[in-house]
Amino acid sequence: MKPSRTSKAWMREHLNDPYVKLAKAKGYRSRAAFKLEEINERDHLIRPGTLLVDLGATPGGWSQLAVRQGAQVIALDILEMDPIAGVTFIQGDFTEDVTLEKLAQVVNNRQVDLVISDMAPNMSGVASVDQARSMYLCELALEFACGHLKPNGQFLVKVFQGEGYQEYFQLLRATFEQVLNRKPKASRDRSSEVYLLCKNLRKAVT
Repeated sequence: MKPSRTSKAWMREHLNDPYVKLAKAKGYRSRAAFKLEEINERDHLIRPGTLLVDLGATPGGWSQLAVRQGAQVIALDILEMDPIAGVTFIQGDFTEDVTLEKLAQVVNNRQVDLVISDMAPNMSGVASVDQARSMYLCELALEFACGHLKPNGQFLVKVFQGEGYQEYFQLLRATFEQVLNRKPKASRDRSSEVYLLCKNLRKAVT
């Protein structure tokens, strides 16, 4: 099949992308590593010994950066990921209970310092469907974070602005004492993605 104009334009943009070139130079598996790098430099999320869960990890750029910062990393994705020294990887569907059980077993009742989620659904091309699937993954990531974070732990999640975004943002504000909006330079301007950084779980009302 002959490549379309759209695919040719994407490839041209990708090859000329300064973050793609920089990722190759630094040995990162994806340009996305620079999104986490910028947020981490600003907010000091990752320190030596940080216990971190990376949701939607493949191909591994975020996990690579976290390990380089001295974190203990547990990574999960529905897709395969080539091994990274210092990373415990689980392949499975985050929407399935069996995968969540495997993840919980690896966490092994430890309280997590940081949950990072760069998950996105397989895109159907139908905007309303894709947005709904994306928000569902965000909700699952929040549920996991609430169940495993330390009281002063942090949660960083990629969210696409659109239907359900405001409701999710308000849910985060009700769950954490502080919610910050981050749009890294490596995030393309045309993308509706933003990263929400949440700090300090609110105490449950009993």
